[in-house]
Parts: sequence; C-alpha cells; structure tokens
Amino acid sequence: MTPAELADVRGRLEDFAGEVFTSFARREQRSNGGLYLRGLMLDGRRKSMVPMAERLGVDHQRLQQFITSSTWDYVAVRRCLAQRAVRVVAPQAWVLD
Repeated sequence: MTPAELADVRGRLEDFAGEVFTSFARREQRSNGGLYLRGLMLDGRRKSMVPMAERLGVDHQRLQQFITSSTWDYVAVRRCLAQRAVRVVAPQAWVLD
C-alpha cells in the first residue's frame, strides 16, 4: 500500500485499531499499536522495525518497545479480532488444526 493509499483508508484503519486495541491500558500503547499497523500496511519488502519506522518517519525504538517490552493482553486482542472476523466473514464452519 502506498502512502497515498494509506492516507485514503487511514480513518478506517484508526477505527479498526481503536476497536482492536481497546483493552490497552495506556493511550500511548493504543497509539503505538495503530502506528505498528500502519507500518505493516505500507509497501516495502522488509516488515522489521527499522525499515517500517523509516517508512513511517518515526524512531524504530517506538515500534520495538511496543512489540517487545510493552505489557498488554494479547488474548484480549485475539478475542476482539476473532469476534470481528465472525461479524465480517460469517463463517459456516471452523477447522481446528
């Protein structure tokens, strides 16, 4: 996704991030979660912290800290994602591997 394409959907992506990261205790965590999602969406071969941060124009430590040191309940995030997927996809069956 190009920066222009990302700008076109940024409001929707921020709404999505707000929903998915609602369980985060701190505003900074929610902000960094949205930033990380934007970094994943942008074009680029490498999705590691330094290249993503360069494309976003931020210090890579901000993304690194969010992923490695920031404490947040991944179970709550996964639960929210699963509930959203059910609403959007309306699956007919589940396969467990």
